Amino acid sequence: MTAAIRIIGGGLAGPEAALVAARMGVDVDLYEMRPVRQTPAHQTADFAELVCSNSLKSESENTAPWLLKQEMRRAGSPLLACADATAVPAGHALAVDRVQFSRRIGEQIAAESRIRVHREEVTHLDPDAGLTIVASGPLTSNALSAEIARLTGSEHLAFYDSISPIVEADSIDRDRVYLAARYDKGSADYINCPMNQAEYEAFLDALLTAESVEAKEWEKLEYFEGCLPIEELARRGRDTLRFGPMKPVGLRDPRTGKMPWAVVQLRQENLRADSYNLVGFQNHLKFGEQARIFRMIPGLEQAKFLRYGQIHRNTYINAPRVLTPLLNMRGHPSFFFAGQISGVEGYTESIATGMLAGIYAAQLAQGGRPEPVPRATALGSLVHYITQADPKRFQPANITFDLIEPLDEATRKRVRDKRERHRMQCERALASMDGWAKRYS
Repeated sequence: MTAAIRIIGGGLAGPEAALVAARMGVDVDLYEMRPVRQTPAHQTADFAELVCSNSLKSESENTAPWLLKQEMRRAGSPLLACADATAVPAGHALAVDRVQFSRRIGEQIAAESRIRVHREEVTHLDPDAGLTIVASGPLTSNALSAEIARLTGSEHLAFYDSISPIVEADSIDRDRVYLAARYDKGSADYINCPMNQAEYEAFLDALLTAESVEAKEWEKLEYFEGCLPIEELARRGRDTLRFGPMKPVGLRDPRTGKMPWAVVQLRQENLRADSYNLVGFQNHLKFGEQARIFRMIPGLEQAKFLRYGQIHRNTYINAPRVLTPLLNMRGHPSFFFAGQISGVEGYTESIATGMLAGIYAAQLAQGGRPEPVPRATALGSLVHYITQADPKRFQPANITFDLIEPLDEATRKRVRDKRERHRMQCERALASMDGWAKRYS
């Protein structure tokens, strides 16, 4: 008899796991606490609401994010198919209309007869309750966080993440900006706000003296290094932003033929193209300060903000201490973890672990013996990192080539060109992925 699977969390990993398991013939109980209990960052009760940006990163061939998505497509990821179907122009990146993305996923869950949705907060984890996938995300409630800490019996970690502002498209002064994609990759989908040196210096001075939101006494602000607030980056040196989110390289202004001193890029938020987010401008400033300072950006002098930047707590487990390569617990094998709670960072990575947990749990529910995804793949390399990293230094990670299994030493010596090595790694990964997917499907 096939056992049902309980999935906790309606973000990205939970719905992915639910749809995967249901389509494999397993009944699923999907729990989401919103709208009964809201989080500090979500604005809706929709499944798969994208809280931060709307980008699922690069689609440039032979990059690590591209490889991860290609593997997921070959494995039949439901959410990635929804992302492809709701894509908006974003140069060489996959970005989605976040409202249509969530709507499509909600419709697919509602149409799946094997999925039962429960709108309630889960506050207790019983190891004897059967197969469970914990995909409660970085905004896990305090009660469930305490349960996870009790269940794992390990150090419970937390870092802080930030959200970029969104502005109304009609409030952008088009005479002061230009359309371009960096190095002309893809179509010219980004709005670029160019700054000369004087404008940049004035903006930087204002940013460095801006008033931040005061941290609560119990908070210890430990930002994820890959998603630092813009004001924190600015404190690292006066040129840090020019070599980071405001990097002008590859963004020549067609009106002047020259490269600006600095550039702020705006990325389309939805298919209607009526709103744009400030790329890389996540921050922890007071709302009034954001309006004052970001209106110093050329083209945004009259900007109408649909959402200001915010900061919120991201919670995750010390995965190397507790998880196996199947994403289930060593001490309680009926419990799986997926999404950012498992120690991955990023939308695609969260969906990816949800997909894998759904596959593994469904196979166990049907009496099978799951086979871990090969280490040579991006999927396998991501899981290898979160389960094999040094527990004392563990920090959430996006997929990068640093994580992907390297070529053998002889090949590395023979092939000196890094791009060619990356191409070879991708070719090997996709071949491994195809073989694994055929065996589990």
